[in-house]
Amino acid sequence: MDKPDVLHHNAVAWDVQCDKQGEWSRPVTPELIAKARRGDWQVILTPNKAVPREWFGDLNGRDVLCLASGGGQQGPILSGAGAKVTVLDQSAKQLDCDRLVAARESLDMKLVRGDMADLSMFDGANFDIVFHPCSNCFAPNVRPVWKEAFRVLRPQGVLMSGFLNPLFYIFDQDLDEQGTLEVKHSLPYSDLTRWQQEGKELSAENGQTLEFGHLLTDQIGGQIDAGFLIAGFYEDYWSDEATNLNKYTPTFIATLALKPSERP
Repeated sequence: MDKPDVLHHNAVAWDVQCDKQGEWSRPVTPELIAKARRGDWQVILTPNKAVPREWFGDLNGRDVLCLASGGGQQGPILSGAGAKVTVLDQSAKQLDCDRLVAARESLDMKLVRGDMADLSMFDGANFDIVFHPCSNCFAPNVRPVWKEAFRVLRPQGVLMSGFLNPLFYIFDQDLDEQGTLEVKHSLPYSDLTRWQQEGKELSAENGQTLEFGHLLTDQIGGQIDAGFLIAGFYEDYWSDEATNLNKYTPTFIATLALKPSERP
């Protein structure tokens, strides 16, 4: 069984999910953009809990990179609230969702197709905020994501990120869907390892993504090693229908990280 190209596989899978109008591929309504323009807005890094508004400060005129954040949701709201928004995503159809809202609402947004772990198309110190909702579970290695986010941020810029608690990945996912939690996988988790060991071939054409459960050493420690200072933290729950683990512990984590001022 050949090892798949993860970047291409997940781009195709997300295109399919977009065609099916999945939860993260439904463009926001005109009503939400109108509210954002009036200063009444909120966005999420994790499935349910709104990001604290104080994490953003004054958005007006600030350069925001919505990293691996296509789908016509967070980017358009932040643009409507006054930010200068760039959305980067590997899925062309996820970006089309943002393009639809931008055209419909006359929003000036830049849309870039690319890899969250390779931001070489951007100069250093180019953004004030990197907004990175749960998506690095689709990247085999998360540390390059943090290094690139640090590079493209200006001094005193902030990174807001959401990610899965890696405990989610230790359980047998098929049994979880049947209501049973049974430990099966070691961490860090990789669908590629499962693919090779179990012969469980995931189909991008059916919208099945390849996922990776990164250790907190790489999720949080990786941000610190990249140069960030952790300045905020909260946890969130998924729905009980998504995983039974949600009944026992929060399944998502969000962090606010600060890029310190450069030394003289």
